[in-house]
Amino acid sequence: MDEPGSSSHNRNPTGINQYANCPTSDDEAVNDHLRMLHRRNITSKETIRQLLQTDLGVTMSTATITRRKRKLGLKGSSATTKSIPDVVKRQMVLDQMAKDPTGMQGPRTVKEGIVHDTGENITRDWIWNEMQELDPGAFAGRAPTAKKIHRVPIVAMGPHHRWSADGHDKLNKIGFPVWAIRDVWSGKWLGIWVVPDNRLKTVIAYLYLKLIHEMGEYQGMPLLMVTDCGSELTTVYGFASALREAFSPDLSVTVLPAHLFVPSIHNTTIERGWLRMRLQWGDNVIVFWEAGRDIYNPTDPHQYDLVQWLWSTVIQKELDTLKAKFNDHKVRTDRSKLIPSGVSPNIAFSLHEAYGGENCLEPVDRDVIHGLMEELGGEDLIRFVPAEYAAKAIKVFESLNVADLTVQNVWHVFQSMLPLMVS
Repeated sequence: MDEPGSSSHNRNPTGINQYANCPTSDDEAVNDHLRMLHRRNITSKETIRQLLQTDLGVTMSTATITRRKRKLGLKGSSATTKSIPDVVKRQMVLDQMAKDPTGMQGPRTVKEGIVHDTGENITRDWIWNEMQELDPGAFAGRAPTAKKIHRVPIVAMGPHHRWSADGHDKLNKIGFPVWAIRDVWSGKWLGIWVVPDNRLKTVIAYLYLKLIHEMGEYQGMPLLMVTDCGSELTTVYGFASALREAFSPDLSVTVLPAHLFVPSIHNTTIERGWLRMRLQWGDNVIVFWEAGRDIYNPTDPHQYDLVQWLWSTVIQKELDTLKAKFNDHKVRTDRSKLIPSGVSPNIAFSLHEAYGGENCLEPVDRDVIHGLMEELGGEDLIRFVPAEYAAKAIKVFESLNVADLTVQNVWHVFQSMLPLMVS
């Protein structure tokens, strides 16, 4: 029989507080992480709870997360939309549209861009209505007109089971080719780089080793590297096979290859990503480049060197931002897929066990990887200008007190820097 004053519905009969190790509200590491997740447009309290546990080892209830977000002023999209004046919201939309002169970014992409750049989460409906008012013709221009390609379901066991890699040549016309690697299971972009030559064996091999080296605490390589059949990829094939034999000798490369050559049409994970990159970004970069046609003389070595430094710097900065946006973009649910859908690549990657995935990263020795990178030629392989020139350019740029280098202001910066670099 219950004692007087006791409850017969005790929800915690053991008296043990499962959140006893929850950090206090002034813990800056947790607060910064909550702000970062908010900026990545991750709003589900349960997902945030899981990511805090996975990323920081912090156990926090969803109710506490709600209180912490409220204290930090991290509001949902509806509350944010109501609290910000229309003129301010309109400027946020205009700022995103200014980065997209070809008009290929829809309301969802603009919404993600606003959150990423400002931390403010505006409703998609408000953005849609505003874009209809500002540029109704762009909606018609984004209507799909291409023929559908027959798609084959992608199969992978989890993160790092397969990496899909390829070069993107659409910026070759202005001298800035791109190379990238995506995780097949999660769809996460692991690395996107602008390089002097994406058809050079040593450059591609260096980027492959660089990504393995940057895996951080995980320190590993994928179970399988997938590329097309280009001759520039034979060195990657050699490294993948040699590293497998050295660090995972129990996995025979004759039974389970470390590298697989496939036709481009079958290297689907990376190939599908290129179209989205071109439509949302690549075509716009060409427009901004062409704006300097009457400013830049490529036959002048002083101008050429400065453009190489400025444009490789701003393009890499843009690629880093694009990678973050792509990885936080929640894809539509597709029940025919054998890999995660209805979730962003970042969340699927971080919480892979919740989505039925297994981390397939094979351990390697980072010191060995670093040694191989240096033997190939080191960072100089992917530099557009010598290190000494880059150091001088950085000092001159900083002396201008320009807040940020962007594709919108890069030609103005070029004109300001040129006389200072020549003197």
